[in-house]
Amino acid sequence: MAQADDQRDTLLYAGEVSVLSSSGEQAPSLLWHNQNGNIAPLPHSGNLSVGIIKKATRPHRLFDYDFGVVLTGRISGPQHNMEGTLPKGTGYFRELYAHIRLYIVDITAGIKPQYYGAGDQDLSSGSLLFSNNTHPIPRISIGLDRWTPIPGLFGYAEIKGGLTHGWLGDNSEVVKGTLLHYKHIGGRLGGKLPVNISYEFHHAAQWGGYSTVYGDLGNDLSAYKTAFLAQSGGTMANDQLNAQGNHICFQQLAVDVKGKVWKVSAYWQIIQEDGPIQFIGRTMNKPDGLWGISAVQSRWPFIEGVTYEFLNTTDQSGPFHDRDGVVYGGSDNYYNNSIYRQGWSYFGYIIGSPLLSLSNNRVRAHHIGVRGDIYGFRYRAMVNYADNYGRYASPLCSHNTAFLLEVKKIVPQAWGLEFGVALSGDFGTQYGNAFGAMITIRKQGLITSW
Repeated sequence: MAQADDQRDTLLYAGEVSVLSSSGEQAPSLLWHNQNGNIAPLPHSGNLSVGIIKKATRPHRLFDYDFGVVLTGRISGPQHNMEGTLPKGTGYFRELYAHIRLYIVDITAGIKPQYYGAGDQDLSSGSLLFSNNTHPIPRISIGLDRWTPIPGLFGYAEIKGGLTHGWLGDNSEVVKGTLLHYKHIGGRLGGKLPVNISYEFHHAAQWGGYSTVYGDLGNDLSAYKTAFLAQSGGTMANDQLNAQGNHICFQQLAVDVKGKVWKVSAYWQIIQEDGPIQFIGRTMNKPDGLWGISAVQSRWPFIEGVTYEFLNTTDQSGPFHDRDGVVYGGSDNYYNNSIYRQGWSYFGYIIGSPLLSLSNNRVRAHHIGVRGDIYGFRYRAMVNYADNYGRYASPLCSHNTAFLLEVKKIVPQAWGLEFGVALSGDFGTQYGNAFGAMITIRKQGLITSW
């Protein structure tokens, strides 16, 4: 950890303009999915973002830090999407955070994107717990963000994990001031060997706040304890029979096979919203999950990464939670909660996989992504197909085929501007047929270095 670093600290400026236009009642899904909530799901919109960024550049020093301040202004039509109301007004902080690393411990405060999932996140359909789909949640986090060797095991066993407190202060009309509790822990075996195996367990809970229906939902240390331990509590029968708050448990099992210039990752993700918590593959909803395989290489730039994912959430431990006095424990109704009516969403965007929604969480989907660089033209192409079955309580049947082709290039002769064009479309009965295009112009440069 005390090695010398060659890279200097730099303070950068960044600016971006994007304009989107499409047919249909909303923009094609792959134009606004997994964009950290920065693209409105509307047929016509435009964004202007400006900011300053200091990146972490000294990974081998005992101390490192980074921060970002990025402000976005938006011009669009009515601020609504299929899950609720988007942020009011025309401006918001895209990023506003500070992060420090003290030896192996990371501390982060503010609004910073977080993603938890294996594989290539630029090509993924989205992790089942925290994807890149929603606005970053204001938070304070402490933990080991990087895989860290366990002393005495020669680097062949590593751990990571952390604890987060967040504020889900969106504009839900039912619960105001919802809080977020989140913790995770993971282990990895293999180190420098060509094969690594990792397992991660994550627990997230929406808790606290004030409900227009139920009143104070518990905002003190006692309520935090029940959220932390996923225990029953509170004053309502639902929370006393189950657990106080809206809890989601996430598990991921991954295998990485590495060469000198390539890596292949296979991964399996599941979520649980009912107890008891069991190991991945042994849960009541074991037919459900996200299975993926991702390959990246650096020798031939034309195809740098390929990803395939299969998502199934149609089982949900069976169709019945209880019937005729018998508790079956099914109808898990992913991302929904009877008290936190906004469910697992933030400012109208699903926090987990954007292929699911509050009204449509029984989905079977295939997703493919490819990215590369052809003579300085960096491209990303994705296509997915989804069969949708609504919810057990309100079944429906629809389907959608979505595609995206995105190309970006830095043009030195044009003041070093980066130009991007994205073409996308939806075809099917879920969203209706739509075709759209988004143009982006981006500039990043150096303010100072030291």
